[in-house]
Amino acid sequence: MIRLCLPVRPIYANCYLVGDPETRQGVVIDPGGEAARILDEAARLGLTLTRILLTHGHLDHTSATAEVRDATGAPVCIHPADADLLRRPDLAMAALMGLQDPAPVEPDQLLEDGSNVEVGSTAFRVLHTPGHTPGSICLALEDEVFTGDTIFAGGVGRTDLGGSMSDLVATLRDRIATLPDDTVLLPGHEGQTTVWAEKAGNPFLQAALRGTPMW
Repeated sequence: MIRLCLPVRPIYANCYLVGDPETRQGVVIDPGGEAARILDEAARLGLTLTRILLTHGHLDHTSATAEVRDATGAPVCIHPADADLLRRPDLAMAALMGLQDPAPVEPDQLLEDGSNVEVGSTAFRVLHTPGHTPGSICLALEDEVFTGDTIFAGGVGRTDLGGSMSDLVATLRDRIATLPDDTVLLPGHEGQTTVWAEKAGNPFLQAALRGTPMW
């Protein structure tokens, strides 16, 4: 698969372009800003964007959504529990992150746990991973998982922006830790990691597995 990580301004959240090298169909995951750059990179890779996939509704992951949809016609996909963060950007913590509220976006497709989203000849599997937000999801593709703000290298997403500590603990224990150890985790901020590395060195995941959360 074609995969490109673009840390986009203003928060430098990771936006990903993922595409099928045979069909040249692709998706954009978390277009948090710099719509023109995202579109230019998709064109450079020769990708036709068929979906906009959002791991959650915070503005540092969604701010360029409307522009990318307008330019490509690609449907916007998000978990139903976070859909109102698109419909009502005032709920998406813009002021806290120093951002202006963008125009509201009505989702085109609601992603349920266990559903599949095709990209060319393969498909993402949707994993509902609440905690950072109620509708946070991870997107599993072959041996890689795009985790949004659910888990980072050595850390996790904060839960004080509409999330839930107890939900995140359950997600870490029951969903992230049960993935194969060699699964590559592609987070919404900073660099990639693996399940094995996080079991060995992420204190939040370790605490969730012990049943003694750090929060």
